[in-house]
Amino acid sequence: MDLKPLLLLLFQLDFSSSYEGSGHYAYGDDEDWSSRRYKGTPWCAPIKLKHGDVSCRTPRGEHYRNVMGTRCKIRCNRGYETQSSEVVCMANKHWSSNYACREVRCPKLDMPINGGHKCSDGSYFNSRCGFFCSPGFTLKGQKTATCQYNKMWSSAVPTCIDIDPPKIKCPDLKDKWAEPGKLTARVTWDTPEGLDTADGILTDVALKGKPPKSDFPEGLHKMSYTVFDRAGNKGSCRFSIRVRVRRCSPLFPPDNGYMKCDGDGDNYGATCQFTCTGGFELQGSSARVCQYGLTWSGSDTTCAPMNINVGVRSAAALLDQFYEKRRLLIISAPTAANHNYRFQMTNLQHAQCGLDLRHVTVVELVGTYPSQIGRIRHRLLPPGLALQLRLLLRIPQRSFQMVIIDKQGIDKQRYPFPITAAELFTTIDTFPLRKDEMLLQQEAGQTCQS
Repeated sequence: MDLKPLLLLLFQLDFSSSYEGSGHYAYGDDEDWSSRRYKGTPWCAPIKLKHGDVSCRTPRGEHYRNVMGTRCKIRCNRGYETQSSEVVCMANKHWSSNYACREVRCPKLDMPINGGHKCSDGSYFNSRCGFFCSPGFTLKGQKTATCQYNKMWSSAVPTCIDIDPPKIKCPDLKDKWAEPGKLTARVTWDTPEGLDTADGILTDVALKGKPPKSDFPEGLHKMSYTVFDRAGNKGSCRFSIRVRVRRCSPLFPPDNGYMKCDGDGDNYGATCQFTCTGGFELQGSSARVCQYGLTWSGSDTTCAPMNINVGVRSAAALLDQFYEKRRLLIISAPTAANHNYRFQMTNLQHAQCGLDLRHVTVVELVGTYPSQIGRIRHRLLPPGLALQLRLLLRIPQRSFQMVIIDKQGIDKQRYPFPITAAELFTTIDTFPLRKDEMLLQQEAGQTCQS
């Protein structure tokens, strides 16, 4: 067979495909030349894709999917990503970019303050991180976070907050007994220290009640300590202090007398002193002390009426018996029928309480010597003693006169005419000593108003 006609035909066809404007050149660039030379020949490394799938399109439908010019679309599985969604097989026998499907990675997770986290796979897709707090702190927010396919964590980083109150233990105190002669007890204890379960920092310890080393009065005293931590949480504890006082049975002032006690009047170590009102004399102990055994020292105290001796020889001796004890109101009249005398005595008979309250003893001198009569209540004075009393005080026998003598034996006031009891009492109440008496009587509740 003659091959010359066939070769000539092929040469003509090849030459005719290179006409101007056809887009194909017999001597083009290296890529086109290589493309024609390696048409349908594997060129780039075969794509081996994990965690995804690839679909390729060759320039001319070649059998191999890695010929030069092949375009491959990369699709990664959920949770994975690639640098480029499409790659091309280049003339340098390399794909145009990295096509590997790499696991999605979320941003680095921050540690919660005063806490931390522990993750199953770091910051990679589907990694599950569990959060925890340091002792004393409580988690606020989600306890876990998962890295999602969109590179976002499923929840925000929680916070660790201090909600646990600090702890404090109050002192354990027993009952305290008051000291001798006192109604208080000195109580001492150590200030408790609080304990914080979180950062250990306490801002303040507050006491409600008296501070330690204080004197506590009798009774039950409720106290408390409160401690605060830096987060504002508070913890409290409570304790009580009971102060007891040893006491004797109560004492009372004697009739017609006064009692003045220190302390509370019946507490261990208290001393009570007794005095009698004017015209009464003290019998028994003038002072008594409450002893440790809760009994009073001494003997019972009474105030006995003053024993007036009318058998003395002189008026001065008679007056001495009243010195610093009683005031004297001496009423002198020439006869018992004297109008002024009768009016004065009638007026005073209704004021006996007021006279006793002011420690006033009435002395009557009636008549003229030698038939004159002296009387102190129901006791009669001898005529001679009554005369001496008039002479000593310069009281006339033949006219009405009234003389007030104070407890110091001083002639304080004279009246040539009768006066009312109210006027008499007003005068006596101006005496300096009387002011002190009124204070005592007010404290003792002594009054004529009943």
